[in-house]
Amino acid sequence: MELHRRADNGRHADINLNYFVASPYRWVLDADIEACFDTIDHTALMGRVRRRVGDRRVLALVKAFLKAGLLTELGEHRDTPTGTPQGGILSPLLANIALSVLDEHVHAPWSPGGGMSTSMRRSTRRAKGLPNWRIVRYADDFVILVHGAETDAHALREDVAAVLAPMGLKLSEAKTSVRHFRDGFDFLGFHIQWKRKAGTNKWYVYTFIADRPVKALKTKIRALTHRTSLADLGATLIRLNQILRGWATYFRHAVATHTFKHLQQLTWWRIVRWLKTRHRWRWGTLRRHLTDHHGRWKPISADGIELFNLEKVGITRYRYRGAAIPNPWTDPRRQ
Repeated sequence: MELHRRADNGRHADINLNYFVASPYRWVLDADIEACFDTIDHTALMGRVRRRVGDRRVLALVKAFLKAGLLTELGEHRDTPTGTPQGGILSPLLANIALSVLDEHVHAPWSPGGGMSTSMRRSTRRAKGLPNWRIVRYADDFVILVHGAETDAHALREDVAAVLAPMGLKLSEAKTSVRHFRDGFDFLGFHIQWKRKAGTNKWYVYTFIADRPVKALKTKIRALTHRTSLADLGATLIRLNQILRGWATYFRHAVATHTFKHLQQLTWWRIVRWLKTRHRWRWGTLRRHLTDHHGRWKPISADGIELFNLEKVGITRYRYRGAAIPNPWTDPRRQ
């Protein structure tokens, strides 16, 4: 895998971090671009597009897309002198083209003949007190891992800011920070931290679920299972299952067993209290409805729809595959 290339999905981006932290990278530049989609300079962006596209009709179409403007909720037209309209079909692609300036700059030392192109050259840099670095980027979210001192990471922050400036982009002062892996940091919904395994003197990289997505999921569950809700139970279970299944599929590669158990219990109790209030059941009546003749709890269901059980989701470690990720665009079998 090219070190500067954006990851193919969020989970692959996180496993890149796990793989690299197993190496001597201990400092991380946790960067956030302020209003990335809204501030990209059109002139600079079109300049980068012209480096790869020569058809004037295509260039005119891209420029028209950038200058088309926005229609507000009040029906007013607003010009877009900068940025790419979020939600537009070309916006993710154009944002990646703009951010390729960062990829090229950070990756340059890793190119053949560069100062970090071989392990020997990287070792020589460290012997001279110079840092090495790697970038992991997914869309406009990226981190840069630094093998060096904290001051090297801060210097790299200033370097990155200078590279992004001609594209009209700047790092958020409030959200961009330099952190040590022992302190951990959040990336794409995961909390990644280098810590000692309990009962041992060995240190490992752990990928936990960050607090923010857990709180967001709880908010959705509470909104769907309010005690006074008049919604149909079957329809509510369908919506809950969609949310829980998708959420669990994304986070099932993290250290998530206890989190899944907690969320399953939260969901179950929310629905039970909702049913208890709706039907004015006492606890004994509720138990008769939700247990079998042996007294064991049955899955909550309605109209043949059962509540998705988060606790049964298998936790599997995501395998680092480097450049071996299948690419449908280069697979000869698809030609």
